[in-house]
Amino acid sequence: MSNLFEKIVLNNNVEVPGRLVVAPLTLSSSNPDGGISNEEREYLKVRATGVGLYILGATAVSQEGITFLTQPRALSEKDIPSLRERANIIKSQGALAINQIHHGGLYAKKMYSGVSPVGPSIGFPNEEFQKRNLDPSIIHELTSEEIKKIIEKFAYATELSLKSGFDGVEIHGANNFLLQQFYSPYTNHRNDEWGGSDEKRMKFLLEIVDAVCKIKEKYNRPDFIIGYRLSPEEPYENGITMNETLKFVRALLNKPIQFIHISQSNYFQKVHRGEGEGQERLKIIHNETKGKVSLIGVGGLRTEKDFIFALNSGLSEFIGTGIASILNRDLGILLKEGKGDKINLELDPEHPENYVIPKNLWNKCLTYEKWNIPKKSKGNN
Repeated sequence: MSNLFEKIVLNNNVEVPGRLVVAPLTLSSSNPDGGISNEEREYLKVRATGVGLYILGATAVSQEGITFLTQPRALSEKDIPSLRERANIIKSQGALAINQIHHGGLYAKKMYSGVSPVGPSIGFPNEEFQKRNLDPSIIHELTSEEIKKIIEKFAYATELSLKSGFDGVEIHGANNFLLQQFYSPYTNHRNDEWGGSDEKRMKFLLEIVDAVCKIKEKYNRPDFIIGYRLSPEEPYENGITMNETLKFVRALLNKPIQFIHISQSNYFQKVHRGEGEGQERLKIIHNETKGKVSLIGVGGLRTEKDFIFALNSGLSEFIGTGIASILNRDLGILLKEGKGDKINLELDPEHPENYVIPKNLWNKCLTYEKWNIPKKSKGNN
């Protein structure tokens, strides 16, 4: 496992202490105003040792974009103390702290934000709304001026993150949230400067990247890390395929960013449609990014064998994990010390004290089927 813990230098000459990445997770554990809670504090204090990049998940950049229960926020100067504490906790353990900046778009929740959700357009099939239990009648289609204001909010959230001591930000362009909604022909039916062709649909995304990059220029911080997370394919008939993804990746490579993070459920997941069909998605994307920006791969890695296999594949510079980090407060230490047999692969519902997991996150671990977390039976305790 020694290669997982070797130092790696990004294209802006920043040295990362290792290749292990904790992927952004929705902890649902902040205070109602988005401030850091004691549960969140205790969780983060034991999660970043042995980690190279620790990416804190889904920090809201605007009120109408709030999507999750007790979501962290970067809306104003009032949020700096909590942002700073999160960054300091991670950095005190030796990892670099990256703040993921997020807008839920169509999938934001009025019950949490108090504001109607917004999106690129509203005239698309309702089955996705039904699946997510959302009401399309309250969606507001963004005007061009409103789009520009959201771009400014991403920039401002970056500025707040920089002032709070984060080592960088990750722009959340994955998992069907606002940025992906703009690029996808499934959700973007506009025919103005923000839609109608691949180039126009990606305009919003690229202008956010430009605005975020200008913040590091404003503060003369070439060491500030900027990354972008994307989902490479959509299951819808007229959704994003690898063709659109590679076109966007090539556009991203013209921007002064440091990494691209691929969101998927399986590290070795293969292309369903478009260029490279049948080959590993990471391989196809890495062919574009290699030697230009670092690639973070993630998806279902939980055992020591999983991490070794992913590392030896050479498909990405960084190896990311999410669930394994929840189940193991000392994951980085166990991997570094070759104690793979000590890694928790299942949750013991009878002993939550073993995990230091906030209550809301604990309940999600027990009930959220998509995460597929095995549970210990009473006989195996």
